[in-house]
Amino acid sequence: MNKLKQRWGIDSNFQIIVILIVFAITGSSAVKIAGPVCDFFGIYRDTSPWYLYWAVRILLIFPIYQILLVLFGWIFGQFDFFWKFEKKMLSRLGLSRFLN
Repeated sequence: MNKLKQRWGIDSNFQIIVILIVFAITGSSAVKIAGPVCDFFGIYRDTSPWYLYWAVRILLIFPIYQILLVLFGWIFGQFDFFWKFEKKMLSRLGLSRFLN
């Protein structure tokens, strides 16, 4: 726990637990939301080629996850942590210009 606190720049074990809960909720929610979004675009698991369905679904999960991460972070009172985390992640992917 101390290594995580030091690495993430946080002070309490409670904050670590809240952050881990936010990561879990965000991942589950992003995967759950991607299904109806695929359906909205007419890409169904039963009728579309498997490679198209999964490629589109995975490509949809990424932006949905990014948005939900900041949203759930805000709801759980950890917006600053997740906003910094988001900026760091997007800058590593070369997408930091979209944050300015």
